[in-house]
Amino acid sequence: MLPKAKLIEQIAALIADRKLPILEDVRDESDEQLRIVLVPKSRNVDPELLKESLFRLTDLESRFSLNLNVLDASHTPMVMGLRELLAHWVASQIDILQRRSRHRLEKIGSRLELVEGYIIAYLNLDRIIEIIRTEDEPKPEMVAEFFLTGRQAEAILNMRLRSLRKLEEMELRQEREDLLAEQDELEKLLVSPTRQRTGLKRDLATLRKDYAEDTALGRRRTTISEAAATVEFSMDAMIERAPVTVILSAKGWIRGASGHEPLDRDFKFKDGDGPAFALHAQTTDKLLIACGNGRFYTLGTDKLPSARGFGEPLRSMLDIDAEAEIVVVLVFRPGAKMLLASSAGKGFLAPAEDLVAETRKGRAVITCKPGVTLKAVREVPEGHDQVAVIGDNRKLVVFALSEMPEMSKGQGVTLQRYRDGGLSDATSLRLADGLSWTMGGESGRTRTETDLLMWRVARGGAGRLPPTGFPKDNRF
Repeated sequence: MLPKAKLIEQIAALIADRKLPILEDVRDESDEQLRIVLVPKSRNVDPELLKESLFRLTDLESRFSLNLNVLDASHTPMVMGLRELLAHWVASQIDILQRRSRHRLEKIGSRLELVEGYIIAYLNLDRIIEIIRTEDEPKPEMVAEFFLTGRQAEAILNMRLRSLRKLEEMELRQEREDLLAEQDELEKLLVSPTRQRTGLKRDLATLRKDYAEDTALGRRRTTISEAAATVEFSMDAMIERAPVTVILSAKGWIRGASGHEPLDRDFKFKDGDGPAFALHAQTTDKLLIACGNGRFYTLGTDKLPSARGFGEPLRSMLDIDAEAEIVVVLVFRPGAKMLLASSAGKGFLAPAEDLVAETRKGRAVITCKPGVTLKAVREVPEGHDQVAVIGDNRKLVVFALSEMPEMSKGQGVTLQRYRDGGLSDATSLRLADGLSWTMGGESGRTRTETDLLMWRVARGGAGRLPPTGFPKDNRF
């Protein structure tokens, strides 16, 4: 049994580590009776969710598997089902009942022999006393005169004289009748399987009474009942939702600042380091981290180190190759459709769920041959129907989103042809809204081109120079 103090310590540690955010506090209000008070965060907390989470995260409930690998009556190891196991148990109990009955019959026979001798002694008490007083060897004399057995004579001789005088014929005869009746019942039991099963039922009824719920033993009884419905919940549901600003430095140090800080704020970095990515998220979100080698990694924002320092190296949290460049950091949106493109001018659409990695090693999504890197990872908003691609050669193409296949992994299809260089950037758009891009400089203004007719081609075209004012870095 787990000590109360240890259990409270477990729950308090979960609260301190923010692994049980739906619980506010735990208190010990025990006196003669055990009383642990759990204080939820609010009245809206689902009691079943709180209970199930405590069962899973603490020793309030212990679960173990049952392996019914047993030895049968012939000592042969075998795996039994529950029905077969119970059948063998019943057979074993019947065997125990039979052996116990035979043993009792032996005891009854032995006692009857002595009782018969005591009755003879009672009926001839004066003569028995005379023999004991006058004969040097009274035992043979008693055996010969009263037809006693050796055990009967020995038992009479071993009794004190005072005990002999206290022998009562009625008591002896009543004991003999009781023993004979019990003997008869046991003999009938041994030859009757029906009586044996009835006897087993009677024994089980006695056990049931001894272990009833209102008895001291019964309170410790293991109950067998229908398993309670399992409350399914994700461990993500245990994370307290709060805004966080994700900051990743150029040298790969990551941290999370509480709240949504302005993304253009002058964050502090180590000497020789600087900003790379900054984005807003929630502590319940997952980050998708894409590297130039085509691998994707997943990291929960609740696991980010505090922004009070410079954070921790991202590569100490994920198994990212030292040579791999981090291309994109974005928030995972369930159900989103993602546009992926490589420097070879190839790409495809992928469900966001197919980019999520379950291990530190990440997940290979877009195949990058030697010299090829992942260039663009964009979420495709609802309603977008076109794809815009620009190459290092500063040529722009716009084609229908429907021309791109949806895949889970691979190289993808050709998005744009190049004589020199490769793909620089790719994005999606709604044709009716036009193509927008961010202007260079400190202004950060956005410009939109709505007349895209001259750039609209079939997928795989070479393209034309972009509209006037398009950024020199060939990025949308």
